[in-house]
Amino acid sequence: MRHTWLARAALAVAAVSVTVAALAGPVRPASAGDKTYNQVAAALAMTLVGDPYAYGGVSPAGFDCSGLAQWVYAHTGGGKPIPRLADDQFLYFRPVSHAAARPGDLVFFHETSDLDSFVYHVGVYEGGDMMVAATVPGSGVQYQSFTWAGDTVSFGTITH
Repeated sequence: MRHTWLARAALAVAAVSVTVAALAGPVRPASAGDKTYNQVAAALAMTLVGDPYAYGGVSPAGFDCSGLAQWVYAHTGGGKPIPRLADDQFLYFRPVSHAAARPGDLVFFHETSDLDSFVYHVGVYEGGDMMVAATVPGSGVQYQSFTWAGDTVSFGTITH
């Protein structure tokens, strides 16, 4: 498993190193050769698919849902520190509609359809109805649909 993780990590570094370096400085408009912070975050999250789940996990050795989101944001384009827990991340992010959400934003899962209710789960939005999330022991980090949650889902951003 470690060998697989190292191989994916090497590919991820090669794939995003130029764009991450480009984003590490002051914010500037993206050109044709650059990717936005969100695009790099979404791509980085995809490289973690298959990593193990660990309750309270905050690294590729094992993630829980909010640890995954926090790790992605900390390791993208100079890093953006965000809170550790899903409900705190929700309060930190600015709400946006599904239509306005961009890959790399976060998908939040609420206890009820009242979007002010407690957030118990979070994933990194990948576009459409898809996200990358650390789910449960045995399943690990997955690329999956969030439509199973119906109207208990909201979206948040800190970049646009």
